[in-house]
This record gives sequence, C-alpha cells and structure tokens, in this order.
Amino acid sequence: MSRYSRRFFTLAAVAAQTFALAGVARADMMAPPSGVVSLSASATIEVPKDMLQITFSTTKDGADAASVQTQLKQALDAALAEARKAARPGQVDVKAGNFSLYPRYTNKGVANGWQGTTELVVEGRDMQAIGQLAGRISTLTIGRVGYSLSRELRERSEAEVSGLAIASFRGKAAEYAKQFGYAGYSVREVNVQGNEPSPPMPMQAMRMKTMSAAADESLPVEPGQGAVSVTVNGTVQMNK
Repeated sequence: MSRYSRRFFTLAAVAAQTFALAGVARADMMAPPSGVVSLSASATIEVPKDMLQITFSTTKDGADAASVQTQLKQALDAALAEARKAARPGQVDVKAGNFSLYPRYTNKGVANGWQGTTELVVEGRDMQAIGQLAGRISTLTIGRVGYSLSRELRERSEAEVSGLAIASFRGKAAEYAKQFGYAGYSVREVNVQGNEPSPPMPMQAMRMKTMSAAADESLPVEPGQGAVSVTVNGTVQMNK
C-alpha cells in the first residue's frame, strides 16, 4: 500500500471515530433526563374589595349638533362641580369619561337630528363618600357601578399568597421524591405567576336614579370579596 493510501485510510478512520463520538454525544443530549418531575401548585385567598367606581352618564337629543353639545356640557359641568367638592386624591378621584356626538337617522336612513352622550367617572377607596356623592349628582344618571382591588392591596395579597403557593410546590416535590424512593430533590426550573388584575365588575340590575330622587338617595355599598391567586409551576430533579 502506498504512503498516500495509508494517509487516506488514517484520515478516514479519524473522521469515522469523530462522527461516532458526535453521534453518541447527540444521543446523550437527546436522551430524556432521569428522575425529573413536572409540578404545578396554586393558592388563592379572598380579600375584601377596596375600590368603588361609578360611571354617570346622560344622553341628549336635538335638531343641531351645537345645541346637543351645549346640553351635554351643561350637564357634565354641573356634575363635575358637585363631584369636585368631595374629591380627595386616592379616596375620591373624579374624571370625565367618554364623550360622543353623532347624527341621528330615521328607519329610512334620513338624518333628522343629533344625539350625544357624556360620562363622568368617580372612583376611590372612600366608598361611603362616593355613595353619598352619587345621591347629590342630579344632572347625570348612574350607568355602571363596579368594585375592584386597588393595586396596593393586590400587591400585598399576592406577596402573601405567593408564599402559600411556593410552600405547596415544595411540599409536593418533597412528597413525590419520597414516594419514588429518592432522598430529596433540587429545583430545575420554576415560574411564579399571579392572576392578572381584572377591570371592575359592574353591578347587575342597577336601578337608574331619576333626577327627582337623586338629591334624597345615596348609593348602597356592597363591595364583596375579590380573589387573588398565584400559580407556581416548574420541574424538579429528584436526587438519590
């Protein structure tokens, strides 16, 4: 065999060995890990809702857009003047809501005037003050009422419930390791996720106030409970 042929076969043997080792390495990488368990645990607590939001609104009609806009502005200005008397940052916050003005049409598609709506939103933690304010606003009617958790209360509650969910996750991991005959476990991957804040849920069957009764009525306040949940999921390596 020539020197050239021997060199060729030597290189071929080295290449074959390299590919074989690479194949073994890939096989090891593709082999499923042993003693790994996927787990999920969650915890939930109920806390009293501490935020009240009321949306007041009114609808006006007229022959021309300018007159409708003037009526809406007068109604909103009067409501804002009353609401600002009770305003306190964080406790009673006041802001203008949606405003819309659009042509009004008959069933035959013919324009026969204008219609518009305006809103005032009052929200905060002082539910009693907001309920009393609702009885003093006479130029707008109650459109929606909703209760929710404030950001501060939700964050405090999530910190508490996270500890419960993590403890549950660790307890499950330890119990599964014991049942499978392992001495313990180590955490490989873990994800902690809280539930997303939901918008205030509107009260059902809310009775609309009439202008004549508005000055004599305050809104009954029944906030109810809000749920705060945290879920922990991940994988653990059970150890001998």
